[in-house]
Amino acid sequence: MDVHVRDLRYFTVLAEHLHFTVAAQKLFISQPALSKQIRALERQLGFPLLERRPREVVLTPQGQVLLPKARELVAAWDEAWREARAAGSTFSLTVGMQTAVGRDLQREALARFRDQGWRISLRLVSWEDPTAGLGDGGSDVAFLWLPLPAPGLVSRTLVRESRWVALPPDHRLAGLPEVDFADLVDEPFVALPLAAGPVRDFWLATDAREGREPRIGTEVTSPADTFEAVASGLGVVLLAEGNARLYPRPDVVFRPVRGLAPAELALVWRADDARPEVAEFVAAFTPPA
Repeated sequence: MDVHVRDLRYFTVLAEHLHFTVAAQKLFISQPALSKQIRALERQLGFPLLERRPREVVLTPQGQVLLPKARELVAAWDEAWREARAAGSTFSLTVGMQTAVGRDLQREALARFRDQGWRISLRLVSWEDPTAGLGDGGSDVAFLWLPLPAPGLVSRTLVRESRWVALPPDHRLAGLPEVDFADLVDEPFVALPLAAGPVRDFWLATDAREGREPRIGTEVTSPADTFEAVASGLGVVLLAEGNARLYPRPDVVFRPVRGLAPAELALVWRADDARPEVAEFVAAFTPPA
């Protein structure tokens, strides 16, 4: 039977702390995402690893047997990865993202580092992982919309843009040059998955709703699904002004929204990552004046 090293890592960290919230923070993922992955691992294995009690979490007998071997496998993989990476003659970085970045932000910097012999890989990650790969180590840095999805991450804001709304062309507000957020409060919204945590809340503008719960028309995990849902009339969605230009569609209209704080696109990395190549990459991006 084959399992992901990532899932074994999640299990070992959870077994160490026996607390889903604490383990999720250590892994830079949301608690719902951790719970989902552990349950998926248990289904794949065919037996439970943890017993979830009202006030505590304990290892099952199967979990106790698997834990030491899982730790060995995760440690062996980490060592092999470090040795293989060190064997290269050039720096290598993986850059995570969840949407097209555009805005000429990464093109010039990536080209410069590639010209210097760096190996730069771009990794598109679903919104199910709000860290865009930073949590499981699959990405070294990431372009993310704030707020930060988990503790232990550091950000450098690159762009601040007003929030707009995407609407189907026949929507009652589509003919207006601008839309007040107050007129959107009762609309069904296209939402990021629950695993996206605080980023989901930001794009639902929960802080501007004065305690009123948003209506969720549907949930999506990618930009393509988002605009297809809007075009199909399942809901409206907030997005950054620049993304309205990156994702033009004849069956979706975009309008600026009054009454909301701007969105911030940031370069994000792990606070405990002291590698010089990460510092050099981050330094290449100048924050806005």
